[in-house]
Amino acid sequence: MNASVETTVHMPAPVVREKRARDLPGLPMFFAGLAVFAVSVWTVIEGIKAIDPEGADPSPGLLIVGVLLMLLGSLVLKGVFTVAPGEARVLQFLGRYVGTVRTDGLRWANPFTTREKISTRIRNHETQTLKVNDADGNPIEIAAVVVWQVEDTARARFEVDDFVRFVGIQTETAVRHIATSYPYDNHDEAGLSLRENADEITETLAIEISARVQSAGVKVIESRLTHLAYAPEIAHAMLQRQQAGAVVAARTRIVEGAVGMVELALQRLADQHVVELDEERKAAMVSNLLVVLCGDRSTQPVVNTGSLYT
Repeated sequence: MNASVETTVHMPAPVVREKRARDLPGLPMFFAGLAVFAVSVWTVIEGIKAIDPEGADPSPGLLIVGVLLMLLGSLVLKGVFTVAPGEARVLQFLGRYVGTVRTDGLRWANPFTTREKISTRIRNHETQTLKVNDADGNPIEIAAVVVWQVEDTARARFEVDDFVRFVGIQTETAVRHIATSYPYDNHDEAGLSLRENADEITETLAIEISARVQSAGVKVIESRLTHLAYAPEIAHAMLQRQQAGAVVAARTRIVEGAVGMVELALQRLADQHVVELDEERKAAMVSNLLVVLCGDRSTQPVVNTGSLYT
């Protein structure tokens, strides 16, 4: 089954893969930026105070240095950002992917990069109840839940347009494909069925979903069927069929047990020489015992007060 999934799912190879960005601890850089900004403010103030004796313009040199330091401090502070647990930041510089920061806390990177937040927490996606035809053409209702997590942030950001919506659509597609590949019930025939082989079906479903969402950098942790039933228009007919099958199976078991009991009774009578029965009487005895053992109602015994043959 794994091979069939791989041959039916053809996803393009990823163009970009996640790599670690060049980042620094954010706390030292934050204090460094504050220090540079404070020095720049002091320099500007001193430049304004440095007026010549005739009360002319302030000193242009200190003002220029102060403005440059202020710009430098602003850039240093602009490079500081926070990363929460269960999140990652995807960095781009002039439209080019430069890496991902996964270390939580206060971090610092190139202030000219854009930093987009990507959640790496475990998520659930539950499909709506889908109405599809199984392998036998019977309309059924099916739904599933998939537990997934972003494994490659670069592919999740750049390989697909919206990775959350992509996972939802591909999950629904995989559920529909699995539902149409197996019958709801195999009716004692060889092969897997949706109702009787839940573990094998869910394993196959997880494999197919993983193959479909791999391009988006998503890892499937688990998938399960949450709803499986015949469609309402045929549910009553299928229930009658299942009940008939159960009745036939029960009757078969009863007949097998009754035949064994009759055989044991005849064997015991013959071994212990309780009574000698000819073939006609044996047939009558077998008939009576089968009626008693196989009947679905209690029997009313008839006591023979005469001889065995009258």
